[in-house]
Amino acid sequence: MSGRHLQLLPESLIDNREVMAERASEDAIERELHAQLQAAVATAKASEATFMDFEKALLTTVRLLGRLLVVLFLSVREERERAKTPERMTKSGHTFRRRPAQARNLNTVFGVVRYFRTYLRGPHGHGFHPLDVALGLTSDRISMTVLGLGARLATMLSFARVHAVLGWFLGAAPSTEVIENTVLGLGRRTGEWFERAPVPEDDGEVLIVQFDSKGAPTATDTELERRRGPRRPNAFPHSARHRGRDRRQRYGSKPRRKKGDKSKNARMATIVVMYTLRRTQDGTEWLLGPVNRRVYASFAPKRHAFAIARREADKRGFSKDSGKLLQIVTDGDDDLASYAQEFFPEAIHTVDVMHVLEYLYSAGECFYREGSDDLAAWIDAQKDRLYGGKETAIVAELKRRFVGIPTTGPGNKGRRERLEKAITYLEKRLPKMNYQDLLERDLEVGSGAVEGAVRTIIGARFDFGGSRWIRERAEALLQLRCIEANGDWDAFIDWVHDDHRRHARKTGDRVRLQQNSPSALPDLGLAA
Repeated sequence: MSGRHLQLLPESLIDNREVMAERASEDAIERELHAQLQAAVATAKASEATFMDFEKALLTTVRLLGRLLVVLFLSVREERERAKTPERMTKSGHTFRRRPAQARNLNTVFGVVRYFRTYLRGPHGHGFHPLDVALGLTSDRISMTVLGLGARLATMLSFARVHAVLGWFLGAAPSTEVIENTVLGLGRRTGEWFERAPVPEDDGEVLIVQFDSKGAPTATDTELERRRGPRRPNAFPHSARHRGRDRRQRYGSKPRRKKGDKSKNARMATIVVMYTLRRTQDGTEWLLGPVNRRVYASFAPKRHAFAIARREADKRGFSKDSGKLLQIVTDGDDDLASYAQEFFPEAIHTVDVMHVLEYLYSAGECFYREGSDDLAAWIDAQKDRLYGGKETAIVAELKRRFVGIPTTGPGNKGRRERLEKAITYLEKRLPKMNYQDLLERDLEVGSGAVEGAVRTIIGARFDFGGSRWIRERAEALLQLRCIEANGDWDAFIDWVHDDHRRHARKTGDRVRLQQNSPSALPDLGLAA
């Protein structure tokens, strides 16, 4: 069947008019295109409407012209593919026979179009469409552009809001289920992408790697049981008030939480921020940057994040035996320190100075009133010590003050506990608090880059009121959010599209991007 059997769907959702409802030839499509364009030009010249009304009407016309051009493109390409498709062909050891063309609806950025394409049927009902394979169309019935746009917006907005936003601009917006399944499908490819991603060009001479963790609220077993169990008939289909009342009566009241109890049920994600610093060419000691900043995050164990960071550092030319300067910055977490020593023994390990100051504030409040001028003056003095290479003197003073606090008396027990905690934290990390030397070498003394990434990559999308995640499903979205933040989204989507197309051309399999189940959490470095 030739391209003359292509047609557009009636677009009642857009303009309540049937557009090319009958099967049309390529000449008929071109005539319709010219007629619609001439009508648009005439309207623009003669219209007495306000600008807003004219702009709204023009948008409908542009969508119509876009659908007509898409149908013309598909018609011409189908003619070419059918001309070179034999009656019988062998692919991957299977014989395929040409069958009559089959109709298909395709959701594009201009709306839904309907087209016909030749079908090659193989054994046991297996087959493929040469036109779809040649054009890189998947079996999702939605263009990769629309799916990619939905997934990209999902890295910033909830699935329901993505559906609403796309509905403002597209003729037919994918459902929330399609958007979520697209995220899961693309999430299956993120691990390979991060491994294959090209090395940044024109890198600096010093590599900075910062680590931190952030919890995202996850669903409890009870919540999952309620969500996945059979749904009861809706007793109040027209009243949200009574539906909510009925639901509360079914599930019963929640026990009141005690002070300090958490309902978040958080699961930690580890985030890595990597960038380089470039030495100036004028002979000074300044390090310019950040250069080629990259972000990676995962709900897998912390060790996985360090394995990824080691792999990326090696790719960027900072292997253990390279002799190049590499600095690790953490918040002082014991696990992070252990993995830093294991994966980056050659690196300078620094504890973020802001976390040190937090402990100093906590210690200072044990003998100065919170918010007082005396406390502020004491903190300023400790900062001078920190940046002046006298960090051991700080610990020595805290120990003297600890001895001076009586073991009995109102509030003394709490003060001694807080002060002892601060002393333990600082004394254990003194080798990683050489801020004077770091400042003289123009290296990092804080973890502001990863702290900001924690807020934007994880906090803004995953940690908000009412959200409940399943780690494996959240992992796909988190990895995509990192790809988008790295500025690699277009390259990633192009790579997925081209890889799917190569697979379809090689095997004849119908490739589907959407998936309704997530892949397992990544495990690089966990076996060691």
